[in-house]
Amino acid sequence: VGLSRLPPLSSIFCDILGQQHCVGEYCITVSNDEITAEPGLCVVIPCSFTTPSNFKPQHLVWFKCKSNKRCFNSDVIFHTNTNAKKTLESEFMGRVSLLDPDVNHLNCSIRISDLRESDSGFYQFRVNGYKYTVSEGFTFNKRTSVNVGGFRQKPTMTLPDLTEGHQTTLTCSAPALCSTSPPGISWMWRGAAEKDPLINGSITVFKNETLTAVTQRHNSTLTFIPTAELHNSNITCRIRFSDNTTTEETVNLHILTNILSICIFFKKCNIF
Repeated sequence: VGLSRLPPLSSIFCDILGQQHCVGEYCITVSNDEITAEPGLCVVIPCSFTTPSNFKPQHLVWFKCKSNKRCFNSDVIFHTNTNAKKTLESEFMGRVSLLDPDVNHLNCSIRISDLRESDSGFYQFRVNGYKYTVSEGFTFNKRTSVNVGGFRQKPTMTLPDLTEGHQTTLTCSAPALCSTSPPGISWMWRGAAEKDPLINGSITVFKNETLTAVTQRHNSTLTFIPTAELHNSNITCRIRFSDNTTTEETVNLHILTNILSICIFFKKCNIF
């Protein structure tokens, strides 16, 4: 078999995730299982397709519609034809993109970013093009179910060894690896004493790091000098996404410190 006859990588990728569904020579491969995702993050709907040899794909279209009803033009959430984008559902504007923009690769996989619970539903694909010289399109019957449920992921916090008087940096990474809108990251302190300790001279830095073409890492660092007053206090990293969904993680600080400093602060000493 010549190399030109080998299936595209997108087809091989989708064969692992789903089963091919054909109507005549129009075939689509999508996941047979429901795809679950979380608000504020993103979801990828893997998809590949083939058409008759006399059909030339021109534009790719995605719908979101009810399971037992036909999709209409008012249900379009993504269209590669720029002239048709004004008819897209406004709530999906700027949130849907192709993983591979080259229509000739027959990869219809899309990514939906900044997810909302209202994005739950059934998604259906259509290809528009030309059969010989006649404009034509085909809507594939197979639909993909997406369920956007409650948020479960938490931020990841990196906590080094803490020593009194030695500057240190804490790092908090948000779980939103593929959202288009950077999340907000904030730090909150709760002290072990009656009054929360004040972190004098602390510095926070927000950073976006591109990992791949479709993923980013969002993190914040907090640099400060540990003191005896901060021993056994709690620090919380809170993530707020574009839809106001929040998630947080809390850690307890154990600071290696001079025992005399602790005695002075808490007014308790057992030194013999």
